[in-house]
Amino acid sequence: MSKLVFLDLSRNYFSGNIPRDWTGLQHLEVIDFSNNNVSGEIPSSMCSQLPSLKWLRLSNNNLSGNLESSLQTCRNLSALDLTGNNFSGTIPDCIGENLHTWSYLILKANKFTGNIPHQLCDLSSLQVLDLSQNNISGSIPTCLGGLKQMTAADGWMINLTFSVDLFYPMHIDLNVKGVEYEYIDNIIGLIKKFDLSSNNLSGEIPEEMKNLMALGSLNLSHNHLTGKIQEGIGGLHKLEALDLSSNHLWGLIPSSMTSMTALSKLNLSFNNFSGPIPSANQFPTFDSTSFEGNSRLCGPPLPTLCSSASPNDPAVKAEEDEEDKYGKLWFYASTSLGFIVGYWVVFGSLVIKRSWRHAYFQFLDNMKDKLCFCFWK
Repeated sequence: MSKLVFLDLSRNYFSGNIPRDWTGLQHLEVIDFSNNNVSGEIPSSMCSQLPSLKWLRLSNNNLSGNLESSLQTCRNLSALDLTGNNFSGTIPDCIGENLHTWSYLILKANKFTGNIPHQLCDLSSLQVLDLSQNNISGSIPTCLGGLKQMTAADGWMINLTFSVDLFYPMHIDLNVKGVEYEYIDNIIGLIKKFDLSSNNLSGEIPEEMKNLMALGSLNLSHNHLTGKIQEGIGGLHKLEALDLSSNHLWGLIPSSMTSMTALSKLNLSFNNFSGPIPSANQFPTFDSTSFEGNSRLCGPPLPTLCSSASPNDPAVKAEEDEEDKYGKLWFYASTSLGFIVGYWVVFGSLVIKRSWRHAYFQFLDNMKDKLCFCFWK
């Protein structure tokens, strides 16, 4: 089958390992073995023997191993879907160093650890990044806010090009609004998704995320993120789904979010947000589950009434900055206490002990005499 371009064996009961011999299939561009019972590792010979391979879908199998050696020779891949396997280790740096043509990187529901490699920021064509349901730690790289396909508001066309003009219903499964959908053909090119949920990420949400103006879905839920939602998030006018639930975020919900009129799915539950919930535009359409688990939030759709509806009210501002004020209070208190204790340890002892006081001033007189002698000499 030397002319073979598409190989789709998905949704069967195939088992065993992926074949290591792919010689003779120089035109093969698409491999889809998803939803089977295939095991073992991805053979490194696959990419080296398939120079035209662009689409590799191996999701929902029992594959395992480390990706570093398997992907080292994959130079032309545009899409990789390894969802629901047992891959472990860190995400290899070679993904960003050698594979600049990638449009879809989906490593969901595996056992990856370590940090998000900064090399991913070099994937200028990337429009779907899904690293959810792993054990990835560290902070979110700020450079991910500069991914070109996600920042270009008008650029949406799919980046995959094939050597022959044949109709093939390429498909990919994505959870965009809390529901798993199957996207096919050119519709895939419309999806711009960023999903880092259900990991061990910490730190603040980078302010640079406001630059992802073409993004349609952002999911950072079930991590350990802290800090506030930046006011600039309101510039994500194409965002349809936003999930920041189950983190440690705090402060006011930015009023600029009401300008995100495409937003139809919002989940800010189980954080530490405070103050009134915005009430303009589409916000009244969200139910209470979008905001539950934030004991200091108030206003519809929650039953808790706000003492003042104005975000400029001094009480609301005081509540927003409560953590900062407590931090400053403890800083000043500890500094003052340290000064008092240090002062009285030295000078209090001189007041109480007469002999120490005489010795101290005698020491100062001697030092003065020596300095004067050296000066005049």
